[in-house]
Amino acid sequence: MSTYRSKRKSPGRVERAQWSIAFIICVCALCFIAAAPAVTAAEKKTEIPFAEAGLFIELNNTDGDLGIHALIDGKPWKRLTLESPGKQDLLNIFVRSRLRRQGLAEVALESAEPAFDELAPAQFFRRFPQGEYHIKGITIDGQEMLSVAVLKHLLPAPPEGISANGANLPEGCRDKPVTVAPDGQGRVVIAWLPVTHSHPNLGITNEPIVVEQYMVVVEEVELGLIISQDLPPNVTQVTLPSDFLGLGKQFKLEILVKEGNGNKTAVETCFAIETP
Repeated sequence: MSTYRSKRKSPGRVERAQWSIAFIICVCALCFIAAAPAVTAAEKKTEIPFAEAGLFIELNNTDGDLGIHALIDGKPWKRLTLESPGKQDLLNIFVRSRLRRQGLAEVALESAEPAFDELAPAQFFRRFPQGEYHIKGITIDGQEMLSVAVLKHLLPAPPEGISANGANLPEGCRDKPVTVAPDGQGRVVIAWLPVTHSHPNLGITNEPIVVEQYMVVVEEVELGLIISQDLPPNVTQVTLPSDFLGLGKQFKLEILVKEGNGNKTAVETCFAIETP
């Protein structure tokens, strides 16, 4: 009987070495793949937030216009971007030359505020939808920065029942403003009703809101002198001193309501001081 043997030889040292190298390469590759997500997560953790990153809407209820504002502050940076909820770049700032070495830390932005007949509120809200806007930056030493600003269409209702020493002041400045008699010490108390709900017609309407603060700005018409005061949400009146009122006869008054989300609504009116 014939006996058949395989001509294949058993692996030698060279072949075993080649298999060992291939095995080591495969193990190293698997270790690298397994470690890759951990490196990415660590890189993400290196992003630092901005000290302040706010995006909000301001409505002038008297003039009928809307604008978008931003206030960004943090470590000195050389690049800044603002990204919409749809992942579109709305703003891209590169700092150049000597200013790049110095870096920027704070930037306040205010858009144009076309009247409603130029830009209807519905079109404005479509242009700037609600959602998360990513604010990204790179510090002058190369560290990445990231904060998320949430934009909402919840606008405070305009303050109503505005009065000066008890005299009702209508919204808007007219040719003949309401004349106000100062008190015995030459002062005028500006008062208004508390704002508790969102705007009745614009954005998210007639919802309860949380007022963060009121702001009152008074301007003397002829000289252009201005005084302003920020008030807590439980205070709805302010006293104008006699030394300021004595500087003129006609004054413009603006009252702003700031909601907890940063959105503001402003109304304007005027009054004249009664002279003896």
